[in-house]
Amino acid sequence: MKLFFSLLLACSVSLAAGPTPDELKTYKKIGGVELKLHIFNPEGHKAGDKRPAIVFFFGGGWNGGTPSQFYPQCEHLAKRGMVAISAEYRVKSRNGTSPLECVKDGNSAIRWVRAHAAELGIDPKKVAAGGGSAGGHVAAATGTTRGIFEEGEDVSVSSKPDALVLFNPVYDNGPKGYGHSRVKEYWKKISPMHNLDKTTPPTIVFLGTKDKLIPVATAEKYRDLMEDAGVKSELFLYEGQPHGFFNKAKYDETVKEMDRFLVQLGFLAKRAND
Repeated sequence: MKLFFSLLLACSVSLAAGPTPDELKTYKKIGGVELKLHIFNPEGHKAGDKRPAIVFFFGGGWNGGTPSQFYPQCEHLAKRGMVAISAEYRVKSRNGTSPLECVKDGNSAIRWVRAHAAELGIDPKKVAAGGGSAGGHVAAATGTTRGIFEEGEDVSVSSKPDALVLFNPVYDNGPKGYGHSRVKEYWKKISPMHNLDKTTPPTIVFLGTKDKLIPVATAEKYRDLMEDAGVKSELFLYEGQPHGFFNKAKYDETVKEMDRFLVQLGFLAKRAND
């Protein structure tokens, strides 16, 4: 009986732990901080493969948060054949940094993944970025802004992702946008909304209509500006949902649309039942 309860407890702990990455790799060392990529690989994956990849950035207002936020999405996409990664980046609570450093780290992560494509078994021409809230800002900024790089990096390797998957992203940092007071000295440089053009990657956005941080009008304007630039842009609004809804309340729905979007772009194979 004692053995039974021990096994039951071990099983419960395992289930509570949720998805776990297959490996961790350091992509950047700066100011005594070592930043890692939490990597989920498809079954049977090897270095010689050329799989599509995605790098997620967690939310937390540029102040906190952890990569585990996107472990479920990573697990789903790894099962679907992508190398899915959730990245660490510097935040104010742990590192005393500003949003500028967050974006620098985001660019460093995308660049490192592309530069190490052969080692990681990925296709360097199919590297997407995703994120939620402030992490959505980091992802969007890697696809829109220019020149926010760490000094000394090899900028001959592009840090611009080939697609963007954004969950209630902070992508308007203008005078009426979220977080303006923290970036007012350089907001035009760091605001994705104000740096859109025809080179912006195809983008899908998920937003709740009751989000108190990101107005629906902002999301609609972003989509319209993308379409005006001739870039693929999809916006999904979820009635009555607040900020952060995608983590649990509408997880299944948003993952389904993310999956469909990546199939359209050739990152994932179409499933038989789709």
